[in-house]
Amino acid sequence: MFRARRNRERLGGLRRGRDANTMLMNAETGMALTDPNRTPVIAAVGEHVDRPASLDQSLEPVALMEKALLACEADAGVRILDQVGLLSLIGLVSWRYADPVRLLAERLGIAPAERVNASMGGETPVRLVHEAAVRIARGEDLVAAVVGGESTSSVSHAMKSGASLPWTPPAAREDAVRFPSSRFAMSPVAKQLGVMDPAQIYPFYEVATQAAWGQTPAEGVRESAELWARYAAVAKDNPSAWIRKSPSADVIATPSPDNRLINWPYPKLMVANPSVNQSAAVIVMSLARARYLGIAEDTLIHIWGGANAVEPEDYLHRDRYDRSTAQAAVLEKAVEIAGGDAERFDHMELYSCFPVVPKMALRILKMDGDRIAPTVAGGLTFFGGPLNNYMSHAIAAMVRALRAHPGDLGLLYGQGGYVNKHHTLVVSTVQADAPMATDYSVQTAADAARGAAPPLREGYVGPATIETFTIKYARDGSATEGIVIARTPDGGRIMARAHANDATTMALLTSTERSAVGVTGHAFMDADGAPAWSASQAG
Repeated sequence: MFRARRNRERLGGLRRGRDANTMLMNAETGMALTDPNRTPVIAAVGEHVDRPASLDQSLEPVALMEKALLACEADAGVRILDQVGLLSLIGLVSWRYADPVRLLAERLGIAPAERVNASMGGETPVRLVHEAAVRIARGEDLVAAVVGGESTSSVSHAMKSGASLPWTPPAAREDAVRFPSSRFAMSPVAKQLGVMDPAQIYPFYEVATQAAWGQTPAEGVRESAELWARYAAVAKDNPSAWIRKSPSADVIATPSPDNRLINWPYPKLMVANPSVNQSAAVIVMSLARARYLGIAEDTLIHIWGGANAVEPEDYLHRDRYDRSTAQAAVLEKAVEIAGGDAERFDHMELYSCFPVVPKMALRILKMDGDRIAPTVAGGLTFFGGPLNNYMSHAIAAMVRALRAHPGDLGLLYGQGGYVNKHHTLVVSTVQADAPMATDYSVQTAADAARGAAPPLREGYVGPATIETFTIKYARDGSATEGIVIARTPDGGRIMARAHANDATTMALLTSTERSAVGVTGHAFMDADGAPAWSASQAG
């Protein structure tokens, strides 16, 4: 009752001050954009990393999230959790709950009017922060908390050892919460060939972009390794990172027993690392409320705006694999918000589940990544990839970077699914020169720039030219099969396997000196009734 009464008193005081604040600012500037009630800011961030001495001391995901939100309150320097009206919990994977956001609120002793078990997807933290900012910019008096966390490392160790975890009993599968965007549309042939994992799909973009950029596979891997070494160097200095080592580009590029190939051309050190126990949270509110609560103004981060766009869900129904028009549209809009020049960004977080994503982003931004680091957190391989929540950690790292350099400008770029969903946000310690736009979709621009997707030819037999490909590898480093996406003479598209015992085809696909993209071979149905492709015209 005391907390509820105090909340009413605070809210009443804030409302009484709203008109006065607005009038003061308008009298000084004559511009509505300075209305502190409609100025969204990131008011606090918090992170927690759990490295338990034993499994019975490990924290379950909601406990990790509780720690992150309490860290937000410590970061703000005032009590703010009882002010939260919207609590959004990012889709989690490592433990089954019936209603995790309700459980989290109960643990914190708070009762937000809105509790949301939010969606899956690496862009989700950026999107949720942006959505809260838009509501504030439209005049809503909102305090929003975005939080996520995973305990994948502890779960993995428990499964290997057979140990029981003293956590909330897991919900039955039929009772477990169903997070939005937990599944995407997939073509039957992708399901038949078992090509549904991100680690298998992103290589299609990697191989296609290497060919489009005129690189040999060796040159493409080298670029990836050098970029990843830059991410690793940042993770080394981040106390919240899971892997605080900084391997060289040579180590990252070279397959070894500790760096086995996962899917061509990516070894383990180029793949997101989900085996972590990490949580992070972000709290967004108006500048007026932050002032009223007494949060130090030099710690507040202004949200200038951002953009959102998506690609067609089914990756076999996209126009091509050497670009993403949705990615280009959101990054170009971020540059526009920054004043039309990407060089204005002083700090960046370019999503890094696999190297091709930031490599594509850097080319869109017309940046080589040498002037400023492409990450403030350290990337999903070395910082750690807590599945859908990495960008919450990136936001926390960006907030710290901007606080340390007042006046600087930051770019946050998140990406989710299989190059499906893209979202940017531009942030700074200073307020933008114009009001934050409340319409942030750039889908029309993305769709206008996208070509028509080629029709998928199931059951096709005949000549087919490689559009892109990857190779699956076993844990012992041996190739199990190639997967080829190819084009038919009439412009159709097929997906087919390349058998591991087809020495000619596998040698073609694994060449480091010449890309196999553009090579014509023969598509056929193999003895298992599955589509196959061979460099031999005879099939």
